[in-house]
Amino acid sequence: MFFLITLSRNVRIYKYMNSKKIKNIPLSQQIRQAREKLKLTQEEVAEKAKMSVTYFAMIERGEVNPSYKKIQSLAKVLKLKITIT
Repeated sequence: MFFLITLSRNVRIYKYMNSKKIKNIPLSQQIRQAREKLKLTQEEVAEKAKMSVTYFAMIERGEVNPSYKKIQSLAKVLKLKITIT
């Protein structure tokens, strides 16, 4: 199983499972799942991604649309792959 962030008009993240089933999950929810899978706290991810904990928490709650640069930082910390469609 691997994660793939796909950016389009509506920012979404897709989780590919067993190369057969694709599940469409909102970016905020998928970031939280990836963080929890790595057993990282919000503080740890925010620090490694060079953003405030408050802003990262807002991303996880879906309250803000992060810039592409912020998404790149998060993808690196959370070991996610980004593609643009």
